[in-house]
Amino acid sequence: MKVVRFDKAESYEPEKDWKRVSLCSEADISVEHFVKPPGHASPRHEHPNTQVIIVLKGKMVITTDEEEKDLNEGDAVYIPGNEPHVLTNPLTEPSIGVDIFVPGRSFDFWLKRK
Repeated sequence: MKVVRFDKAESYEPEKDWKRVSLCSEADISVEHFVKPPGHASPRHEHPNTQVIIVLKGKMVITTDEEEKDLNEGDAVYIPGNEPHVLTNPLTEPSIGVDIFVPGRSFDFWLKRK
């Protein structure tokens, strides 16, 4: 068993007020808590990892090359590996979510993209 304390976990801001915290960083799975600032959209990106996004607070919009879906509190979305996507917070207040990646991805993914 491995316990990660939120207040002591590795964290960074890929962009101003876009906060990410690593809750689990293993080869087979990684879990990241994130706060998406008002109006923020992640750069269009893809990765080989399968991803599940869970909205904990607020609202988000997931956009792929094929469709766009609204996600409300408690909703989740499955994104297959290598599918280009953008995640947007359409609100005027922060939204909060959890990313789960299988297999795990490097926590510094967004830092390496700069």
